[in-house]
Amino acid sequence: MQLRKLEPTTSAIPNAEMETPVTPAGIITDGRAEVTFRQGTGAAHQGGHAALDHLYYRDPMKILFPRPVAGDLATAVLVTTSGGMVGGDKLAFAGKVEAGASALFTAQAAEKIYRSVGPDCEMSVDLDVADGGWLEWLPHESILFDQARLKRKTTVRASGSGMVMAGEMMVFGRLARGEVFTTGLARDAWDVSIEGRPIWRDALHLEGDVLRMLDHAAAFDGARANATAILVGQGAEDQLEAARDCLAQASEGLEARDALCAATAMKGIVIARFMARDPMKLRRVYGAWWKTFRHQTRGLPARLPRLWEI
Repeated sequence: MQLRKLEPTTSAIPNAEMETPVTPAGIITDGRAEVTFRQGTGAAHQGGHAALDHLYYRDPMKILFPRPVAGDLATAVLVTTSGGMVGGDKLAFAGKVEAGASALFTAQAAEKIYRSVGPDCEMSVDLDVADGGWLEWLPHESILFDQARLKRKTTVRASGSGMVMAGEMMVFGRLARGEVFTTGLARDAWDVSIEGRPIWRDALHLEGDVLRMLDHAAAFDGARANATAILVGQGAEDQLEAARDCLAQASEGLEARDALCAATAMKGIVIARFMARDPMKLRRVYGAWWKTFRHQTRGLPARLPRLWEI
C-alpha cells in the first residue's frame, strides 16, 4: 500500500493530530516545472527587470510570479499542491537565466517528506546561468518525517561571467511533535560546473540508523537541521572573506552550540555550511547570512523574499 497525504481541513492548526491517509498502490506524483528568464527590453522592463522566456509545469507543481519589491529581482515561486511527498514521488525543477538577466527562484513553503514503506522520493533541481547573468535559488527547508526516504540532487551550471547563489536546508523530524528522523534515507547531492567543467561535487548521505549519526559527537553532535549554500562563478572564491564576515554578523548574539557555521572556497566557488539543534535558529542565521551576502556580492537589497520572511 502507498501512503498519500491529503489536504487536511485543520491545516491551519499548529501540530494538529493527523494521520497520513492510505491510497491504492501505484499512485505516485511525477511533477516538473521549468522557468527561463531573459534580459528584459522596452518600457515594461525598465530598471533591469528580467522577462519570462519559457514556462512549463505539470501537476502537482505550479509557478507563481509575485510582483517584485522595488529594487529587487524578477521572482518565480515554486508551489507543490500535493501537500508533501511520499515513497515513489518525483519532483523536478529547472531554472534558467539567460545572458545579462537576473532572477530569483524560491518556494511557497517547506517541502514535507512523509514516511515511506520502501520506495525513495526523488527531487532534482537544475540551475543554469548564462554570461553576465545572476541566479538565486532560495527554497524553504525540506522536513523529513521519521522513516522518510529522500534523494535530492542539485545541478548548477554557470557560463561566462554568470553567477549562481544557491542553497538547500533539511530538518530531521517533526520536532514540534517530538518526532525525530531516527531511520530512513537522506541524500543531498550537488554537482557544480563552470563552462562545462566540473568544479565541485558533494553528497550528504544518511541511511539506516540515522539518529546515531545525528547524535554522534564527531558527526552532527545533536543537530536537527543543516544547510548548505554556495556562490558559483568565475572569481567567486574572492568572496570568501565576505562570506565569513557575513556569517559572523548573522550568528552574533547566539551561543556557539546554538548554530554552527563556516565557509570555505576553491576556484570558482564559495561554500557555506550551517547546522543547529533548533531548526528555527538555523533558519534565522541562514536567512540573515543570505540577505547580507547577496548585498555584499551583488549590491542587491539586503532582504529575503516576502514569502520567506517570518
